[in-house]
Amino acid sequence: METYEDVFRASTEDPENFWLKAAEGIDWDVTPRRALDSSGAPFYRWFPDGRLNVCFNAVDRHVAAGRGEQPALVHDSPVTGTRRTYTYAQLRDEVAAFAGALVRLGVGQGDRVVIYMPMVPEAAIAMLACARIGAVHSVVFGGFAPRELALRIDDAAPKVVVSASCGIEGKRVIAYKPLLDQAIALAAHKPQKCVILQRPQESAELGPDDLDWGDLVAAAPPADCVPVPATDPLYILYTSGTTGKPKGVVRDCGGYAVALRWSMRAVYDVGPGETMFTGSDVGWVVGHSYIVYAPLLAGATTVLYEGKPVGTPDAGQFWRVAAEHRVKTMFTAPTAFRAIRREDPEGALTAGYDLSGLRHLFLAGERLDPETYHWASDLLGIPVIDHWWQTETGWPIVANPVGIEAAPVKPGSPTRPLPGWDVRVLDPSGDPVPAGVDGAIVVRLPLPPGALPTLWNDDERYVASYLSGYDGYYLTGDSGHIDEDGYVFVMGRTDDVINVAGHRLSTGSMEEALAAHPDVAECAVIGVADALKGQVPRGFVVLKAGIDREPSEVEAELVRLVRERIGAVASLKDVAVVAALPKTRSGKILRKTMRGIADGHDEPIPSTVDDPGVIEILRPVLRRTGHTS
Repeated sequence: METYEDVFRASTEDPENFWLKAAEGIDWDVTPRRALDSSGAPFYRWFPDGRLNVCFNAVDRHVAAGRGEQPALVHDSPVTGTRRTYTYAQLRDEVAAFAGALVRLGVGQGDRVVIYMPMVPEAAIAMLACARIGAVHSVVFGGFAPRELALRIDDAAPKVVVSASCGIEGKRVIAYKPLLDQAIALAAHKPQKCVILQRPQESAELGPDDLDWGDLVAAAPPADCVPVPATDPLYILYTSGTTGKPKGVVRDCGGYAVALRWSMRAVYDVGPGETMFTGSDVGWVVGHSYIVYAPLLAGATTVLYEGKPVGTPDAGQFWRVAAEHRVKTMFTAPTAFRAIRREDPEGALTAGYDLSGLRHLFLAGERLDPETYHWASDLLGIPVIDHWWQTETGWPIVANPVGIEAAPVKPGSPTRPLPGWDVRVLDPSGDPVPAGVDGAIVVRLPLPPGALPTLWNDDERYVASYLSGYDGYYLTGDSGHIDEDGYVFVMGRTDDVINVAGHRLSTGSMEEALAAHPDVAECAVIGVADALKGQVPRGFVVLKAGIDREPSEVEAELVRLVRERIGAVASLKDVAVVAALPKTRSGKILRKTMRGIADGHDEPIPSTVDDPGVIEILRPVLRRTGHTS
């Protein structure tokens, strides 16, 4: 058996051979002879001479291999009380049918399709159908507000939008069609058609440019897989920018398929016929990679869960799912386990379920605090594995690769860099820092297969956002250190994107919403440490001179305003009207200082502060516990 050191060394000393060997796990229409094309550096391309179809690799090849009757996708929905299992043969037929429907609407290779759907099987089917015909999908989380959806429609310029009549949040039914209609009204780009999946919980009224999913599929001939160059885009996934238009992370077909297929065995220890349950949403990168694509590329069974870790109906749902579907590897966010622990601190609800098949629990999305790690580890008696990655990277950067060699766990660290990821920690001058010293976490270029090759229609922004900080390195935007054993400790963000329950949200966009209120003169939003969600946003506003209103009234309006503009996912529930914000003499708001005080640290006052008295007045407001429910 190869050791971690053997595999890692092979990936860094001879990446060409390492990744060509990994590419043997994928079926190619034209097998690549080259792994990496560096001719356009820093725009690297993987498997430039290869051609493949990702949908064929995820679905059809398993049917051809004689495993058509194996479960491929299980939809488990406690909010509707339904379960549905698709075999690989059934999934192939459903995907081919919807792909045929898209072709009849004029969607072809390179065209974009925006998918705005709840956690239903049709969301995965629509994604795979796009991949089948060489179209580029862009999934937008169903909780986003019309303005945010409109921004993504304008950037991706989709030919078709696929949506549903409604989503279900706990006990609430949320109508999607009115949100979609508002978004299209706000967008400059108008999609040609919208395909609407009618759900029994609420029916949508269809307009002249709307088509019913069921009717459309019934009339369409199935579509075959279209081989495309490995460097073609598979999807666009938008991540938080500071202000203005969102950043469209591009994912290529070949590199992504190779990396995900390799990661399933090496990192998650899941192979053909085994079951993986990833408690996330298809709107996030975790859902793209480890609900939809990776498990299917590996020939495994994937569970698509429509519900919450608690409250639908209780904190035992993840245990029920694991037991009923014989889950081998579970993957979710630490937030989910903090919520489960809050509801069931003794873990009593595990008693009713047979969890003997559960071998690994992977957690990612924000830093795994040692308390949650120990609670889950003691309760389940299995390896609890923290790992770290980003929307941009597509798959983990740092993890404990149990499929290669499990390393001893150090609580607070996601362990060591995975093969392919050359992780360094640098000081502001670009020099390496000693072991144990915090700095900027970077990855030496080229990034491995599966990571973003660029941003959608914005090469300049790709370079400016990720490659300009340190020459020859990708800037992760996270800070931390590497200890003497090579373990990486990720301590927090270095920019203004905060992590709320595994969702990366821009404080800049929240500030933009607050600033739109007519009574607000200036504002700041900071991410404050929270025991349940990792971080929660808190807002601070200074009202315009002459505004004589009850602060609580304005604060309530501002909370509503952010919800309307960004969506409930923003979770900004704590806004305080204050007399002034602390600033430097040049006028920069001291957000880092505010965040440190709010987190309870003895934060030093910067020498550049304009008026130290402002911080002292603000200190009790920052120190009070906000609303974190």
